[in-house]
Amino acid sequence: MEPTQPTPPSQPSPEPLQGNGWATPGPYTSPGMPYGPAGPYGAPPGPYGQPRRTTNGLAIGSLVSGIVCCLPPLGLILGLVALPQIRKRGQAGKGLAIAGMALSVVSCLLVVLGFVSGNFSAVVDGMKEGVDKVSRARSPESLRIGQCFDDPDKSKDFSTGVTIVDCAKPHDGEVTGTFRITEFGAWPGEDDIEKSAETGCEKINADYALDTWAIPLDVWIFYYMPSKPTWRAGDRNVVCALASDKKPFSGSVRSDESMLDSHQRYFLLTVNVVETLVYQEPEDGPDEDFAANRTWAGEVREAVDKARTDLSLHTWPDDAKPHVEALRKQLGKASAEFGKLAGAADAEGYWEAYDGAWEALPDDLGAAARTALDLTDEPPADAGTSV
Repeated sequence: MEPTQPTPPSQPSPEPLQGNGWATPGPYTSPGMPYGPAGPYGAPPGPYGQPRRTTNGLAIGSLVSGIVCCLPPLGLILGLVALPQIRKRGQAGKGLAIAGMALSVVSCLLVVLGFVSGNFSAVVDGMKEGVDKVSRARSPESLRIGQCFDDPDKSKDFSTGVTIVDCAKPHDGEVTGTFRITEFGAWPGEDDIEKSAETGCEKINADYALDTWAIPLDVWIFYYMPSKPTWRAGDRNVVCALASDKKPFSGSVRSDESMLDSHQRYFLLTVNVVETLVYQEPEDGPDEDFAANRTWAGEVREAVDKARTDLSLHTWPDDAKPHVEALRKQLGKASAEFGKLAGAADAEGYWEAYDGAWEALPDDLGAAARTALDLTDEPPADAGTSV
């Protein structure tokens, strides 16, 4: 008999949990405009003012084709088509188109030179590399669950694009899911959009990475959210991710239900609730906010009691049984100590019971049981080390 599934935990938010994505910590904008990062990388962009003049997409394509030297005539053709469109539509991008055409002409000359000199194979290799770069370049809005990416603009207000990379290689982030914002009709303001994005991505991230110990310490919630101009164009999508604002990390952090067996899933859904509440300890101590701290202690005790009960309701593999039972005994002691904490009459009494409560709560929340269940059994490591 399986217990009622506990709500999966969300990762503790780092201090800089603000901002946007295509717009940094939060917003991204629709294709054709820079996305504002949302999430922990930076502050939200300031007022947008009037919608910006759009940049012609063919002009951008011409420049990109010219830079990467793949299919040299393509950049020239795109530029020639873009110029009359720019004049007719009053768009930006004339300089991009001209630059792309110029670079494409140079690329064409290099191809001819390659034929003449006999070094055409080197030119072809360069083209292949360029095609590969273009094929991996994406707007944040096009990212899909499970993809890992690099975002060179992650510390800025807006992202101009991301590059999909192999998750086994160092990368900035990993996409955990997407959702549409549906609770607003008109543009509600950046704060409300960011709040909606953060709340939605916390749940998505928790479901995506149930094995929280597999997430490096400096990998946090990150999201790309709509900006005001893209909202006007119909953009309502939020792309959620787990990403590092310090150094790239290697390996996927995915551990959702599709990747776990029934024992692993049950264990994590049970103990993660306790882990989540522990991270939610009030910032102000009992001397400043006694009521909030006592309430928190009571919630931790309830979560500990429920985890202890739920662990007893599951039929565990033989090699995991003794370790799960040992964890239950530890949780029993922690329940008693957190009961004292929650029942403190004043701040002084709270402090007297405080150390005992923390000492009784197992730091590892069942490392031996995790080992037996083939889960991550060591606390999170800094990004860049083994995940």
